[in-house]
Amino acid sequence: MSEMLSIIQLGNPILRQKAAEVENIQDKTIQKLIDDLMVSVREANGVGIAAPQVAQSYRVMIVASRPNLRYPHAPDMEPTAMINPRIIGHSSTVNKDWEGCLSIPGIRGLVPRYESVEVEYTDRNGKKQRQLLTNFVARIFQHEYDHFDGIVFLDRLESNLDIVTDQEYQKLVVNNI
Repeated sequence: MSEMLSIIQLGNPILRQKAAEVENIQDKTIQKLIDDLMVSVREANGVGIAAPQVAQSYRVMIVASRPNLRYPHAPDMEPTAMINPRIIGHSSTVNKDWEGCLSIPGIRGLVPRYESVEVEYTDRNGKKQRQLLTNFVARIFQHEYDHFDGIVFLDRLESNLDIVTDQEYQKLVVNNI
């Protein structure tokens, strides 16, 4: 039975660790982790989640873009589990846009990210996949990928002036789009 996992917060040392590669994707523990991450990202109104955010230091992420309260203009996609992903190429174009994090509640930041990334990963069935991700979905991937190396979005900010509270984000960005 899948369950909502507790999401750890900034300050927990696991968020700053390098995550381990998954050796056996078919291991029952890893398959349950994937199921639980799927539930957790949905229940928390997120668009992505990485295993380190639930105190499991593995290179497993869910990319699950969809419109919700936190990202009302997000594109809709089928939630995708990505195991041991790698960035194999990226655009030269970098865009700044707003990001938040389930592990850093209450604030948003304007984060520079590649506009598109080409990625390889293994799916939950053990099959190698290769995809070109663009715009918001590319941003989600890069955000979650950073969690594998102990990086949070605040580390990517160009200035502390690029930080706002969620309340101001809702007033300034969401309600004015």
